[in-house]
Amino acid sequence: MTGDDTLATLRLRYPGAQTFVFGDSRALCDALLALVRSGKKTATCGALRDFGAGGEPMPEVGRRDIALDWDGRPALVIETVEVTLRRFDEVDADFALAEGETEDLAGWREGHRRYFERNGGWSPDMMLVCERFRCVADVATDAETAA
Repeated sequence: MTGDDTLATLRLRYPGAQTFVFGDSRALCDALLALVRSGKKTATCGALRDFGAGGEPMPEVGRRDIALDWDGRPALVIETVEVTLRRFDEVDADFALAEGETEDLAGWREGHRRYFERNGGWSPDMMLVCERFRCVADVATDAETAA
């Protein structure tokens, strides 16, 4: 089965699913997919400015979306369980740790500040779309987790 076949099959299985890529480089994408697979990453965030008209669709609670690898092949299916809007400087340690990328809030703030500076700008009061999710399926292993 080709990646296109897999994506078409997943779109049939999960109607309304959007596709997205974690991160802004192959290395970051691979690392974040591995964190989701391990169960350590159960949250993600993005700048509010990147969503809506002409940008990414807003995450919706209950919707299942397809995470692609850096080459555009389906990797995982996630289900959104919570969406909140908050300022960068209002993100708490609980959410930062759920992102699974660092050991503390200070590390999360530093890493995400650098990420946003590379991708359109950063400010402490910038609004973020904060999403919590659960992994529904790992396409690489063809395994679906219990609902």
